[in-house]
Amino acid sequence: MAAGEIQQEAAPFRRFDVADDDSDHRYHANAAASGKSGHDCFVNPSTGVHKKIMKEWQILRDHLPDTIYVRVYEQRIDLLRTAIVGPPGTPYENGLYFFDLAFPPDYPARPPLVHYRSFGFRLNPNLYETGYVCLSLLNTWVGKKSEKWNPAESTVLQVLVSIQGLVLNERPYFNEPGIGIFPAGAKRSVAYSEDAFVLSCRSMLCLLRTPPKNFKELVRKHFRDRAGEVLTLCNAYMDGCGQQFGGGVKFRAAMEPVFDELVAAFARNGASVGYFVEQVRERKEAAARKAVEVEEVKKSKKVKKKTKFEVVKKVIEKIKMVLGLEKDGKPGNQESRKASREVL
Repeated sequence: MAAGEIQQEAAPFRRFDVADDDSDHRYHANAAASGKSGHDCFVNPSTGVHKKIMKEWQILRDHLPDTIYVRVYEQRIDLLRTAIVGPPGTPYENGLYFFDLAFPPDYPARPPLVHYRSFGFRLNPNLYETGYVCLSLLNTWVGKKSEKWNPAESTVLQVLVSIQGLVLNERPYFNEPGIGIFPAGAKRSVAYSEDAFVLSCRSMLCLLRTPPKNFKELVRKHFRDRAGEVLTLCNAYMDGCGQQFGGGVKFRAAMEPVFDELVAAFARNGASVGYFVEQVRERKEAAARKAVEVEEVKKSKKVKKKTKFEVVKKVIEKIKMVLGLEKDGKPGNQESRKASREVL
């Protein structure tokens, strides 16, 4: 890591800030939102939409919780990007989850568009592989009137807090309406949380490889500081010590290769993970020894089986000789029977 990067990352990452580069934003090319279709509401400070967005900026600047980060864009006030830290006690703990938002030209009559940066993973019933976010507050899911977007009261901050608290919860399987009525729901919930945890860890690897623009420092610092917590939690779940899930053979088989990748990625990112590097090495050596032992047992069984077959074959041949039978089972001649008796 270059000296300039170290100095830059030494400063705390601001929870709210204005950025310049929106080129990788999901809605970067959104013509309706960018003013390219005749809408000047985002560039004219006197419009109601512009004033409302500035008010949203102020709310976010003053009231963002410690685990939510936001970047807005000076040249594109219609766009916003947020990083949400996964809450403790959930399959999303210590993860970073990114969402791109775009204000519509008639905001706040309609809620903002929200896209989840999924990396192709479906780790929550409300967050699709396509990036679609299913939430009543966004009017993307049916719900009570009190749960839906209210132009007079709803804010972007409410959206972000709802995603963190209601979507990224400890039992995401039950996010699907009516799912709790099935008797097997609890068992399926455990399996779903296990899958969600594995996918969350995979998303960490994706973020370290390709961090979103303007959040590179946050991604590096977050996973450098929390690497030990993440890996300790992985071990706890693989050993069956988790509060909600973990310990199963299937889960461990899915988690071990991801764990190995995380250790390597965290090490490259500058985290102190020597203990876990040694753990991976010892486990791989043990697995190699086990593979050799299994192969030796297989060979031994083959030898024993072959030896047993040969003994049985010899006994059968002697019996045939006593009975005066040829190899094909037919009676032999008198001379062969006499020879058989002499042999015995």
